[in-house]
Amino acid sequence: MDVLMAFVFDEYMDFIPDYRLFREAVNRPPPVHVRVNRLKARPEVVIASMGSRGIKVVPVSERFPSFLILENVSHPGNLPEYHLGHIHPQALSSCLAALILAPSPGSRALDMCAAPGGKTAFISELMQNTGLVVANELVPARQSPLGHTLTRLGVMNAVVTGYQAQEFPMRNRFDFILADVPCSGEGGFRGGKQPKKPVSKRGRVNLPELQKRILMRGFDMLAERGVMVYSTCTYNPDENEAVVQHLLEQRNAELLPFQTGFKQESGLLSWKTECYDSRLTVAARFYPHRVDSVGFFMARICRRN
Repeated sequence: MDVLMAFVFDEYMDFIPDYRLFREAVNRPPPVHVRVNRLKARPEVVIASMGSRGIKVVPVSERFPSFLILENVSHPGNLPEYHLGHIHPQALSSCLAALILAPSPGSRALDMCAAPGGKTAFISELMQNTGLVVANELVPARQSPLGHTLTRLGVMNAVVTGYQAQEFPMRNRFDFILADVPCSGEGGFRGGKQPKKPVSKRGRVNLPELQKRILMRGFDMLAERGVMVYSTCTYNPDENEAVVQHLLEQRNAELLPFQTGFKQESGLLSWKTECYDSRLTVAARFYPHRVDSVGFFMARICRRN
């Protein structure tokens, strides 16, 4: 692990459990995970097809047969199953955001920061291609790949918009909202791999303000009984618990407990000089030595009765 990564993670050693094992996991590349797209294929058919060509396929668990590990494939985007839309390369922990959101068929859903589209497509799959999914992506250069992903995976119930997430129009209310916000991306540091554009110290300071604005706007668009998931792929409490804390202080919001079937740690109640609402214990942190994937933070949110 290089000096920068060691410095960033050592900052968190007081709250990451089994920190030595965490550091070891960070130094290993993650498995190659793919998700079977049930809009086009069944897991058993995909497994048989790849297995017949000598690809070693291992289901992640019996409970989630659509989540697979490919043990002898480094670039699943080259496989015919990818081009047919039968599979989508996606980190296991990234898939959990849509599962935690648990959107219902026929509902109205919004993915506030949708590109590159894996989570959006999974939301559509869980909704059985019914209702409406709004896939919002501000950056024009990312809208085209987003649309391509949705088309390749057979998504028929989604539209793409290009608003700033924190300024998304308030004309409509949504039953389900995912705010997988821009973040410092520390959870993706695996096997020496770092983001192509590392976040500067100044950027790390400014990100929480943007995240708070996106979360607040998303909450304000929730329908009466709506559910929202706030997620990041980073460990920094300033981008996680502190952002949700801001929402709890500014809005009549509540946090909902959830279990994924994978090892998750509770949200923090304090860090450095900051103390957080006790309700944040029902948020979840996913670490690479617990779930061999990308690090994530997730909170499930609704309006308080």
